[in-house]
Parts: sequence; structure tokens; C-alpha cells
Amino acid sequence: MRRRPVLEPSTRAGSYARRLAWLSLLVTAFALLLVRDPRAEAGPALAALAAGPALALLAVGLALFAFLRVWRDGARGLGAAIGGMFIASLVLAYPAYAGLRGLRLPAIADVSTDTENPPAFSRSRTAFAARDGRYPPDPGAEARAEQRKAYPQIAPLTLDLDANEAFELARKAAVNRRWQIVEAIRPGGRIGNGRIEAVSRGLILNLPDDVTVRVRPRADGARIDVRSASRLGSRDLGANADRIRAYLDEVANLAIAVK
Repeated sequence: MRRRPVLEPSTRAGSYARRLAWLSLLVTAFALLLVRDPRAEAGPALAALAAGPALALLAVGLALFAFLRVWRDGARGLGAAIGGMFIASLVLAYPAYAGLRGLRLPAIADVSTDTENPPAFSRSRTAFAARDGRYPPDPGAEARAEQRKAYPQIAPLTLDLDANEAFELARKAAVNRRWQIVEAIRPGGRIGNGRIEAVSRGLILNLPDDVTVRVRPRADGARIDVRSASRLGSRDLGANADRIRAYLDEVANLAIAVK
């Protein structure tokens, strides 16, 4: 009488997890290219981008199930499960970081160095066209209070330079930051303030945000205020504050260089 071979238990969940993780990576890469294309509509492109992490989460669930089968039944498929978990973790790493950061930051998407009198965005036809017909509303008292609590270091930059010199440094810093300058009005005239209207795009998603810079003459030099507002969503995950800090650091470094 012939003995039947003893078949080792195996789990297909590991291989499914690996395949799904690869699919999530490909979907995320394609969606990133789509989101970064200025010609694409932001809403559908972001929806496609969200599909990648969703698939990665499903892959993680399958990998965990495979780990359970391996531990409980000694089933084969551990290598595939580990591979799927690793690839899915790559897809989920940045969304997880952004989510954790967002938990400790306020739900605001408009940040200014002057919370009492934020720089106003231009209402010219050119500026409206650059903002796709959008005019960012002034943040309310609650949003301003949340900003002061979360970003106490966001403050105006005062330079002991002539207002026109400060304006030139502000314009050069915008160019160095690769902002799209929409308007650049020098200090003087009836109001006396200079203004730079610009569009800044995020490093990863390349989504546009609106920025305005106000250069105000002072008796002892010039004061530079910056306001940055997101176009999409009500929570910027700290992007606008980061943009303002980096920009004012650029201006300060340029001011040091000219002395």
C-alpha cells in the first residue's frame, strides 16, 4: 500500500499581498504623475492618488493574515508576505507621516505673518486668472488664534534697508524659491506698500498655492509680511508655515549677503 505524500500547509494570502502591494506602488506612481501635471484636474487626480494607499492597506491586511497562518499552522508563504508588507510600507510611509503631523497641527490652510492685518491678495484680472478666479477669504478670529498658538515663530521680517532694496530682495527670494510671480509692484504711490503676488507649487504633489508678499516702508527700514493660502482643503499639514519660514530665511540670507 502506497503512502500519500504529506503536503505542507501553505497560504496564498502572502502572494496576494505581494501582488497587491506592487499594484499599489504602480497606481501611486501613475497617480503622482497625473497630479503633478498642471493640465490635469486636481479632484480626479487626487482621487486616483488615494487609491494607491488604499490598495497598500489591503495588502498589509493580507500580509498580516499570512503571518498568522505561518505562525499558527507553519504554512509556507512567509517570504511573499514580508515582500508585500515591505512594498506596502513604502507606499504608506509618506501618508502616515503627513497624517501624524496633521494630528498635532490646527485645521487651517491660510497662514500669515500678520494675523491682525493679513496682506490682502490682489484683485486684478491677472491675479484672478492666475488663481483660477479664486480669492482667498480672510481667516476668522478662531483661525488666527489657532495659528498664533501653533506657529508662534511666524512673524514679520524687518530689514534695516530702504523699502525698494527690501522689495528687490523679496522679489529675488521669490525667484530663488521658484515661485511663479504674477504681479510685482514696487513700494511708493498712494499706499506706499510694495506687493508681490505669486503662485507656489508643492514639492511632491506640485499643487498650486497662493502667496502674497507685502513690503511696507518704515522709518528705520522696511517690514516684509507674507501670506500663504492653500487652494484645496481646509488643512494644510503645516505646508504654508513651512513655505513662509523658508522664504523669509531666503530673504534674510540675501540681506546678509548685500551688507
